[in-house]
Amino acid sequence: MGSFSPRIVTPLLAAAVLVGATSCGGGGTGGTNASGQPAGKIKLTVALFSDFHFAPLYEEFKKTHPNVDIVERRAQFNDHHRNLTTQLATGAGAADVVAVEAGYIAQFTPMADKFYDLNQYGLGKRQGDYLDWKWKQGLSPDGGKLLGLGTDVGGLAMCYRTDLFKKAGLPTDRDEVGRLWPTWEDYMAAGKKFVANAGGAKWFDGPGENFRAMVDQAPVGFYDQQNNLVAGTNPDVKKAFDLNAEMIEAGLSAKLAAFSPPWNTGLTKGSFATVICPSWKTGSIKDAAPTTSGKWDVAAVPGGGGGNQGGTHLMAPKQGKHPKEAAELIDLLTSKDSQLRLFTEAGALPSIPALYDDPTITSFTNPFFNDAPTGKIFTDAAKALKPQYVGPKAGDVLTTFGNALQRIEQGKQNPQDSWTQALDDLQRIK
Repeated sequence: MGSFSPRIVTPLLAAAVLVGATSCGGGGTGGTNASGQPAGKIKLTVALFSDFHFAPLYEEFKKTHPNVDIVERRAQFNDHHRNLTTQLATGAGAADVVAVEAGYIAQFTPMADKFYDLNQYGLGKRQGDYLDWKWKQGLSPDGGKLLGLGTDVGGLAMCYRTDLFKKAGLPTDRDEVGRLWPTWEDYMAAGKKFVANAGGAKWFDGPGENFRAMVDQAPVGFYDQQNNLVAGTNPDVKKAFDLNAEMIEAGLSAKLAAFSPPWNTGLTKGSFATVICPSWKTGSIKDAAPTTSGKWDVAAVPGGGGGNQGGTHLMAPKQGKHPKEAAELIDLLTSKDSQLRLFTEAGALPSIPALYDDPTITSFTNPFFNDAPTGKIFTDAAKALKPQYVGPKAGDVLTTFGNALQRIEQGKQNPQDSWTQALDDLQRIK
């Protein structure tokens, strides 16, 4: 799963979910251990940055591990990754299992000494399951240690409101809609027509997600493969920034940060018509705006497809006292059966390519999205995906550019000045 807005990201209140908990006086063998739980019981904490829909899988785990209680805690997206950085630096506070999103994975894999090597718990056997590039993302820089197993990937599409398209005189059929925007420039042109006839609705939520999608489609993103930060000199990054700045100045943006409460409200009220849509975001839209079922559809993404937005690895910090059980939980949460289930329930596109030909996925249609064949749409996107190298501070770089676009939206800077400040801000990212 992934949830990344470069401005204000995933503003979830901190949450904790306890699975299989027992009171001090119940079960066990009498007495308590050092953690205060009944003797023989252990507690695993799982730190996430959104609802990954893991709760039913925890119950599956309990069937073979009745002595394990699972406590899930959630934080805002940026806070979650900042907290993990602090926890690893101070040696305290990290969960037994942590989710790390694709934009941050290269920041944590060099810290191989801070995580358990999952090879030591038999998970190296899973290599044949995975997309090669997804597997490699979870390895230490020397390739010798397996630090994380992937949950999902984020092949790109575009979600859109058919009711708003109809009102503005645009086609609503998903194939016709895809033909509106073979390029991002065409997407902008369609947006200008839309806002001229839509009665106040905007073309898209905010520029951050579109900017990320454009960069993700490029051969090189923010870093080259030698970990040199090239974002300020990469013409594809500048082109993406300039085009989004132009769309802001054309009045196409609703100025809403993805996953914020106003974004949720905008989804429900129809404040904007299109949303850049990796597979996992179909679940986010459904969760955030359940009353809009049937008003959405899914079309091809501008720019010729390709690109990966989001996707996560599960890792086990060495601060955890139960690495065997943590590794076994990671194994179950990322298994073929689990990834298949999470696609149909939450839209998380598997990182196991054998599942792309599974009839459960290939024939899957999503009633919330006007029965769009999302199984085929997103597996086709995944098959076309050409993975881009992700550098160590890609998440921080993306936040820097997102802040720059926000300054333009708020009228605080013109595009050139905001770009110049972004380049200055990049110098502080080490």
